[in-house]
Amino acid sequence: MEYRKLGRSGLDVPVLSFGTGTFAGSGPLFGAWGTSDVTEATRLIDLCLDAGVSLFDTADVYSNGASEGVLGAALEGRRQKVLISTKIGLPMGDGPNEAGTSRARILISVEAALRRLRTDWIDILQLHAFDAATPVEEVLSALDEVVRSGKVRYTGVSNFAGWEIMKSQAAADRYGYPRYVANQVYYSLIGRDYEWDLMPLSADQGLGALVWSPLGWGRLTGKLKRGQALPPGSRLHETAGFGPPVDETKLFTVLDALETISHETGRSVPQIAINWLTRRPTVSSVILGARNEAQLRDNLGAVGWTLSDGHMDLLNQASGTEAPYPHFPYCRQEAFARLNPPMV
Repeated sequence: MEYRKLGRSGLDVPVLSFGTGTFAGSGPLFGAWGTSDVTEATRLIDLCLDAGVSLFDTADVYSNGASEGVLGAALEGRRQKVLISTKIGLPMGDGPNEAGTSRARILISVEAALRRLRTDWIDILQLHAFDAATPVEEVLSALDEVVRSGKVRYTGVSNFAGWEIMKSQAAADRYGYPRYVANQVYYSLIGRDYEWDLMPLSADQGLGALVWSPLGWGRLTGKLKRGQALPPGSRLHETAGFGPPVDETKLFTVLDALETISHETGRSVPQIAINWLTRRPTVSSVILGARNEAQLRDNLGAVGWTLSDGHMDLLNQASGTEAPYPHFPYCRQEAFARLNPPMV
């Protein structure tokens, strides 16, 4: 397993990590994702660790804390061998202080996550959404407190706009608070919006991308076929409306390219889609999701080999989209390359 630095930090993370939204799933979204109990979760974690995957991602909002609870139980006795990433900030109830990232909310959420995870520290704590009602100085001050206390090692964000990240980084520099080093983002061959603002910002500001839904909300599994209905067992029947929007024409153009490469390489469609992501700038780790051992074993086969430049070009062309304003006028000019050198 390849390890990379998490952004501009000293923390090494595996290029593949495991998302535990499938643990103890309940409700219309998480129940469709998966319902792994402690026994099954332990087995999946065993497979991950055998493959060198040592970063496990969760969130307090996943099945109202149940995912964190199952993860903590499944990691009992081997906490020192793994990294835990969790997220806070989305609503956990109907009360006035049960959502957002105020100082009170952050301190309460961290303590609750530590109890459910059965641990004394969180390796990566990410804010699940930007809280426009709370000053960023208050947010960063509270995060500084939990970092100084040893309860959190590194901080990051998820689903933030570029200006929200930049405002936070500037305030962190101004007051000497810890800077964000992780940016958990949606990024896939059928969802490349991350590249326009957030990718160059992450490269400039030292944030490593932790990629969620690398298979485009379950659409890049190889099971969808042009002109055919969704397979009966597809979770998209229940969850499609919860995910990012998808251009159906673009989807099948990408799937055609993936199928072509699959036939030429002998690799599965999911393996190819994930491998492409591991070669993209700023990506520190790609978060895998799996409901069972078969899915996990296949996804783990996405590393240890490399797509050819020709195959990368084919995927880039199939998945490419016109840059939105204000990017498109400059992306069309040769001078843009001189102003914006390639990210590495």
